Amino acid sequence: MTSTLRFDAIGTGWQIDTEEPVAGELERALLARTEAYDAVYSRFRDDSLVSRLAREGGRVRFPSDAVDLFDVYRRLYEATDGAMSPLVGRTLESLGYDRHYSLRPEARVADVPAWEDAFAWDGEHVEAARPITIDVGAAGKGHLVDILSTMLQDAGHERFTVDGSGDIRHRGEPLRVALEDPRDPSKAIGVVRLGTGALASSATNRRAWGDGLHHVIDATTGLPTTRYSATWALAETALEADALATALFFADPARLRSNFDFTYVRMTATARAERSPDLEGELFT
Repeated sequence: MTSTLRFDAIGTGWQIDTEEPVAGELERALLARTEAYDAVYSRFRDDSLVSRLAREGGRVRFPSDAVDLFDVYRRLYEATDGAMSPLVGRTLESLGYDRHYSLRPEARVADVPAWEDAFAWDGEHVEAARPITIDVGAAGKGHLVDILSTMLQDAGHERFTVDGSGDIRHRGEPLRVALEDPRDPSKAIGVVRLGTGALASSATNRRAWGDGLHHVIDATTGLPTTRYSATWALAETALEADALATALFFADPARLRSNFDFTYVRMTATARAERSPDLEGELFT
C-alpha cells in the first residue's frame, strides 16, 4: 500500500490504505457516506433516526443498508439467547455512557426490553410501540467498514485496507496483525494472518468507567459482562466479524460457528486465551 487517507468519524479514527491515491471525488463521497451513516444510527446526535425513535417511537423507515445490519443482530440475538441485542442503548445511558459522556450511573439501571416486545422490523421499517433506544455499537462500525470497502472496490481499487480503529476489511496480500493485550496495550497476546477478509476486536477496557462498568452489556441482565476481557473474530465481512466479536462474550463459539463461518480468539477475565483450532496465527499466552 502506498497511499493513506485518515479522518475522524463516528467518534473514532479511520485509516484507508490503497495502492493508488484516493481521488478527490471518491474521498468526498466516502466522507459523505460516513456522515450519512452517522445521521441514521448515532444515538449521540439529536437529528438521527435512532434518536427520533428514542424520543417518539412509532414507525421509521431505515435505508436499505439496514437489512444486513438488523439481520445479523437478529441471528445473534437468537444465538446468544437474547444476551446480544441492539436495544441496550437506554441501559448504557443509565449506566453513564450517554451523549454527554457523563459517566455517572443513574440510581436505577434501565432494563433491556425483549426484541419481540419492543419493536418490529419488516426489512424496511422499524416500528416501536413506545420510545426505544437502539445502539448498534456492537456491529455498526464493521458495517460501515464494509460499506466504504464496497465503494473503494466499485471505484476500481483492487487492493486496500479499511481500518476503523481495529475493525479491518482487507483486500490483497495477507497481513500479519497483532492482537493487543487488554491488560497492556503496548503488548500483544498473539498475531493472526489476515488475507482478503475482515478482522474485528472487542475489549472491556476500551470504553470503561466507574467500578467495573464498560460498554459490553449482557441484555439478559442489563449489566456489563464479566467472564471475558477481550475477543477477536475473523470473517468474510467486517459486519460479521464485528458482531461476532461481541457475541463471543456471551455464547459458546461452537454454537456461533454453526451459523457463521469465522475463526476467533478470546481471553478470559483471568487472562486465559482460547482460540479456534483452524486459526491462522499464533498466541504468545
